[in-house]
Amino acid sequence: MRVGDKLVASLLLLVLSAPAWSAKKVDLDYHVKLLPQSDQAEVRLSLSQGSAVRSLNFNLGRDGDYSDFKADGQWQVMAGNTAGDSRGLWQPSAAKASLTYRVRLGHARKPGIDEARMTPSWALFRGEDLVPVARLDLPEGVELVSRLTFELPAGWKSVETAWPRIGKNKFRIDNVSRLFDRPTGWMLAGTLGSRRVRLGETEITVASPKGQGMRRMDVLTLLTFVWPQVQAALPRYPAKLLVVGASDPMRRGAFFARDSLYLNSRTPLVSENGSSPLIREVVQAIARFNDSQASDWISEGLAEYYAIELVRRAGGISDERYTAIQARLNKEGKAVKTLRGDQVSGATVARAVVMLQELDREIRLKTQNKRSMDDLAQAVMRMNSINTKEFVQLAENIMGEPSVVLDTQLLH
Repeated sequence: MRVGDKLVASLLLLVLSAPAWSAKKVDLDYHVKLLPQSDQAEVRLSLSQGSAVRSLNFNLGRDGDYSDFKADGQWQVMAGNTAGDSRGLWQPSAAKASLTYRVRLGHARKPGIDEARMTPSWALFRGEDLVPVARLDLPEGVELVSRLTFELPAGWKSVETAWPRIGKNKFRIDNVSRLFDRPTGWMLAGTLGSRRVRLGETEITVASPKGQGMRRMDVLTLLTFVWPQVQAALPRYPAKLLVVGASDPMRRGAFFARDSLYLNSRTPLVSENGSSPLIREVVQAIARFNDSQASDWISEGLAEYYAIELVRRAGGISDERYTAIQARLNKEGKAVKTLRGDQVSGATVARAVVMLQELDREIRLKTQNKRSMDDLAQAVMRMNSINTKEFVQLAENIMGEPSVVLDTQLLH
């Protein structure tokens, strides 16, 4: 066969082996205008082709946070399945279509303790609050390409999210595990101070409003110190990790979301009990442990276990201090009779950490130090959700025999 004939044949094979169709891409743009004077945001969802989406069925909750709906196409508010909840059904018009509404961003967990906050110069909130959870009815062969753009008040300098930045105040929203891509994770806008560093494959940003007492360099230093241990134990490499913070009346403590976490500026980076609230939430954000069937002890226990263990491996906890931490955990969890439950107490978490430490020693002993708790944690990371029975099975698969540590009334 001549060279020209071979080339034609090769091209024909490529054409024949190509997919018969490719997904039709339709733009879904989120435009968010922050309105500090009313503690709200105006959100506009815009579809480049409304006929590509049959419907979006939103869970509007029962607190009246979402209001002033205006839609191209059909819009209907209905009672939901849960008592007090309501749902909003949007069936877009055929051409370009948009849905506009207002959302109240400020939330209070308890009187005087804010979950999110908007002031004249900054706003700190969760992206999940901007767009409610929705069921998307999408024809086969259609793919939504989602972007998020912020319109900031006069004088506000910048906005930070955990999503890839593709322009000024503009981000690409792409969650491969979800059909409906919506903004998620902690977000911060206003007059900010920020510090950035690249650790391995991850760009880390620590940001807070100016004047909130956030020790941004302290946070970066601890993360730089512990990061190699985090990556060795939990090998997932997010492109970005955002740490945001503010002071009272924002909620005390540390809390994770998608590739992001919130840290109150008054919360210590390492507590007197030896655990690091910062590292605990970093573990949760990276590992994304997800448990079910009254097995909260798994995610909470693993996060607290590594909040201590990773700092110790990095050299931040001496052997004497580690022994004292173990004694404290034993004392706190001594009266716990079961680890099972949908919400676990501090004593339950302490008892879970003690058991996980014992399990790590058992795994190392039975595998001649070839496997450890890290192997088990990585197996849990690969599962969409895990319960207590599955956790025991994973551990015993790693050891190659039944576990003495996990054969306990604590798990019944």
